[in-house]
Amino acid sequence: MSVLVDTSIWIEYLRSGNNSEKLDFLIDENLLVINDLILAELIPSLKVRNQRKIIKLLYDINKLKLAINWEQLIEFQFKCLKNGLNGIGIPDLIVAQNAKQNRCEIYSLDNHFTLIKDILELQLLE
Repeated sequence: MSVLVDTSIWIEYLRSGNNSEKLDFLIDENLLVINDLILAELIPSLKVRNQRKIIKLLYDINKLKLAINWEQLIEFQFKCLKNGLNGIGIPDLIVAQNAKQNRCEIYSLDNHFTLIKDILELQLLE
């Protein structure tokens, strides 16, 4: 099963090297995937710091196509609100939708994914 690595993991990894064991394992086993939303969150600050090698490496990761289903996102947001979760942003819901569409686990430090895991039937990498 592929693992969609969220922005929060990448930021922590690039900043301090934390989570490197799991990330290295995912890379070595070719289980790691990314999408354009995550790249759009990461690449601009890397460009500012002139981190060309890291940018190239990120672009070399297998990329999932984003097929945004807005009706499903509305339903996801409804389910979250119905369960008392009113702080879940659309980008997190898009990542969740993309992972579900591609039957991927999500690897994230963002607590939102833990909160919505059961509501949206997500698979998270522990």
